Amino acid sequence: MEPQLGLHELLHVFSFLEARDLLCAAQVDKVWNEVSKTKELWRQLCLRRWSSHKASQMILGSQTWKQYYLCRSELEFRMECGRPEKDFTCKAIAGHKGEIDELAYISNNEYRFDGQEKSVVCTVSSDGTVRAWDVHEGTEIWSSPLQPAALVHLVTYPRLQLVVTVDERGLIKVWKAEDGWESASFCLPTHSSALEACDHPDGPFLLAACAEGALYTLILPQLQLLSKVSVFPNNPMSLLCSPDWQWVFVSTQNSDLGPKVFHMHSLLCPSEDEPPISATLPILLTSRACWAPDEVARLIVMHRSGNGMQLVVTTYKLETKKSRDNVDIVVQEIASFPLSDTMMPPHLMKGHGSQVILLVSGSELVLFTIHGLQLAVFQDHQRPITSMWVDQSRVITSSFDLSLRVYMWNKENKFPVLKSCYHLLGGSHRWSSGFTHVESDSMSIVGVEARSIGTSILRSYYFEVQHG
Repeated sequence: MEPQLGLHELLHVFSFLEARDLLCAAQVDKVWNEVSKTKELWRQLCLRRWSSHKASQMILGSQTWKQYYLCRSELEFRMECGRPEKDFTCKAIAGHKGEIDELAYISNNEYRFDGQEKSVVCTVSSDGTVRAWDVHEGTEIWSSPLQPAALVHLVTYPRLQLVVTVDERGLIKVWKAEDGWESASFCLPTHSSALEACDHPDGPFLLAACAEGALYTLILPQLQLLSKVSVFPNNPMSLLCSPDWQWVFVSTQNSDLGPKVFHMHSLLCPSEDEPPISATLPILLTSRACWAPDEVARLIVMHRSGNGMQLVVTTYKLETKKSRDNVDIVVQEIASFPLSDTMMPPHLMKGHGSQVILLVSGSELVLFTIHGLQLAVFQDHQRPITSMWVDQSRVITSSFDLSLRVYMWNKENKFPVLKSCYHLLGGSHRWSSGFTHVESDSMSIVGVEARSIGTSILRSYYFEVQHG
């Protein structure tokens, strides 16, 4: 009779197996079945597969590590396949009487499968209301009272369950995500050109740029004014916070003024004697910018060359240099490349990882490294792409052709490879003029579908798992 492995020996051998092998081993006999359920085996499988995904936390709730692994694997499979009715349910969600200008998730971007998961998005519209929607049920949760002016910008704070809006006159308001209760307001002197939500370790705050060229830093939830800085007088600005909320990039288009980067700490702890710490980048005519999400302070900027004749993409590394008397920002160029003259000027740009740039030009999606190596070109849309969502797992584009295109990342190569997977279709072109926005969380995708009568609806795609 052959000697039998003890429990400790079995557990050691099973620690080298993948999930599929563990499931097969569980069918051998009662002992193997019990050992294959060991919590630490499945915990290690989860950590090996998903711990590098910075955007998503692993929350067990009432589940075991094995149940979590199986549920999340099934969800990823369904999101990669995208079979209608089999992998997702699609719902048209109507309610706004005007065009939806922006949307954002208020639910946390986390993976959980214990019955507590819920996808909620908020929208602002030209009809003067902000609303919250249950993506799974396809229903409205609450709607604000009619506001004096059209709402134009929206940011959310999922951890705090707060929604912040600004209208076309510059009135900023804070709303509680649970019930839509208005909790604070602040009025800018002119209309706002940008809002940025910053859930900083030192406390949550809001950055607001107004048309007069000033940058306001406001403490949440009271919207208490912390600092005001004149950056580009009489020029509307764009704002872009770094992934760790330590830097903010400020630019203005169609101007000879070079863009600036501010060290966030100096905005949060202003000095009466010294202006906030900032540096001006040595470039002109900035058109687009993004941060490399896997780097602490890597900024990617698209701008015109010195003679203004060619578009260039330049990547910078930012750091602070402290001396006895002050703190300076050191801006180091680490890569730069020109875009081809035959390429239509890109109107969307996002970063992925530390080395990859995604550019949208017309109906094309093009991937480059920061050094200019072209990785891929996708021509899946028939009409111009209107927005792009990028995270650790996938890329989603929306288009006037009334479709969303879903792509998935494969990171086994030196550079991440993007695979084109499937279209998510909207309604009829008889009633709709295409998708204008797209957002996603761990279990759903939501697009804004513009109607030909001057209104908008949401179209949600919710991916469910059967394990449990």
